[in-house]
Amino acid sequence: MSLQVEKLEKNMAKLTIETSAQDFEKALQSAYQKNKNKFNVPGFRKGKVPRQMIEKMYGAAIFYEDAANEIIPEAYAKAADESKLDIVSQPEIDVTQIEKGKSFIFTAEVALKPEVTLGEYKGIEVEKVAIEVTEEEVNAEVDKEREKNSRVVEAPRRKKVKDGDITTIDFEGFIDGVAFEGGKGEDYSLTIGSHSFIEGFEEALIGAEIGVETDVNVTFPENYQAAELAGKPAVFKVTVKEIKVKELPEADDDFAKDISEFDTIAEYKADLKAKLEEKKTNEAKAAKEDAVIEKIIENATMEIPEAMIKTQVKRMIDDFAQRITSQGLSIEQYFQFTGLDYDKLSEQMNPQAVKRIQSRLVLEAVAKAENIEITEEAIEKEIADMAAAYKMEADKLKELIGDNEKEQMKADLAVQEAVKLVVDSAVEK
Repeated sequence: MSLQVEKLEKNMAKLTIETSAQDFEKALQSAYQKNKNKFNVPGFRKGKVPRQMIEKMYGAAIFYEDAANEIIPEAYAKAADESKLDIVSQPEIDVTQIEKGKSFIFTAEVALKPEVTLGEYKGIEVEKVAIEVTEEEVNAEVDKEREKNSRVVEAPRRKKVKDGDITTIDFEGFIDGVAFEGGKGEDYSLTIGSHSFIEGFEEALIGAEIGVETDVNVTFPENYQAAELAGKPAVFKVTVKEIKVKELPEADDDFAKDISEFDTIAEYKADLKAKLEEKKTNEAKAAKEDAVIEKIIENATMEIPEAMIKTQVKRMIDDFAQRITSQGLSIEQYFQFTGLDYDKLSEQMNPQAVKRIQSRLVLEAVAKAENIEITEEAIEKEIADMAAAYKMEADKLKELIGDNEKEQMKADLAVQEAVKLVVDSAVEK
């Protein structure tokens, strides 16, 4: 195999890879062996048709594609390793010579890891995030629990609808006096203020009386899913059949005993406050870290090749597809339910992909500038922590970790140290 490397603009490179005619012949023969059972030729048993006969009948190129697919992965991997380039994208492959009896030549265009010129990265000024927890915030959490433990009861001695009521209604919709398909419902449960119906519908029912038909005038949104209704005014004939309300428990000691391990509401609130403070502290820490890294990115210069972004987007989509598959939903079903497709999802994820790349590049540059080195002891501790998380023996896990994985682990730990360094040096104002 021979290799030529051409550096291109915008952190791209082209590898021209040539394998011998003998290697291409071996790949052709292998392709024939894999596919020979697919050919039926009179006078020959299935799988016994000579390769020369197949090539004569279907053309010499009949096995070219399979042969190329056999050669390219291994040849590219060897060439990428031999080139010593820091490749950060999947290769764009282009076959430039493929002919029986000749060497096989193809090119692989790849993105290279960009050089980063750091600006200021120590002493970055960021806004201080407040972590104080107010009494109103604690009470709001208590109210959420009261809501969870509420019960629905009939509104006592009340005949008219109020905001927040849970109503049971019959309705039918009309456009220009004609009932339209899908506009009718019976015994429908509607919570006033839930915004689950067309804008204006629920508000118009406030004050409606049980058993009395009410006209509700609304206009369908311009982007309404049913095109034949979009933008049109409609009248709904609505009859409220029942009014119910949520009955919330009192926020007292009995309530605290029912929903927690505490005996008094004061103890329960104190625990809620402590948890809210911990949550706010963690959120403030994450916000500070994000703000610092954002400033360092702004102060740095780098040119990120499009192929690198494309590879990062694909990795993110693959991870997303794996997550939703574990929840029982395929990526195809997700596209069907959301109206998205691969290109639209890629477009949505593109900004996040760019941010991830920028963050990683500047933090790696900081680690390099600060000569951050990861010791073997740190690697051992990381492996021990991983083993504990996976409920494995550390020695067993160590056997599964190759040199590449170990180097990646070192790089990740160096980035974590860089994050700590820049965040610790930041100034909150």
